[in-house]
Amino acid sequence: MKTALALLLAVLPAPAFAQATATATAASAGCGDSAAKFDVKNDKRKHPLSQPAEGKALVYFLEDDSQFASIFKPTTRIGVDGSWIGATHGDSYFYFSVDPGEHHLCASWQAAENWNFEHKAAAVHFTAHAGDVFYFRVRNIYSKEWLASIDLEPVDSDEAVLLMSTFSFSSSRLKPD
Repeated sequence: MKTALALLLAVLPAPAFAQATATATAASAGCGDSAAKFDVKNDKRKHPLSQPAEGKALVYFLEDDSQFASIFKPTTRIGVDGSWIGATHGDSYFYFSVDPGEHHLCASWQAAENWNFEHKAAAVHFTAHAGDVFYFRVRNIYSKEWLASIDLEPVDSDEAVLLMSTFSFSSSRLKPD
């Protein structure tokens, strides 16, 4: 009986540890809390471009849904160093500043109730210096065969500016719990 009780007590914390480990792993890849959701507003008329603030680097994040064959487009969250900082929806973009140093960037689909596939994410890291400007594109891909994927990659500045000229500018806010 004592052996069974000891075994039970040893096994009980395992799910909590596994969840904490998964959360820590996602955060180390740049992702934030998987339950976080954003409201996103796109403005097709607004195309702001910016320069880095003094002592900072600037990061543009572009969501490219040109290969997403569905009427319903995903809302894509962007995380930096373990915290979500915003989201996009459809062919859109936004930008943010970062301090110099190494950063971990994560793009993750906000869950959608009407989709039959799992939540997807992609990550990349980069090293910023004051005055740098970075462009990252997430390509959301979905085909009629129910294959879905998300890909996050750096993109050339000229290609990014060309894409942004046809995309909407996104503003987002975190939904309250």
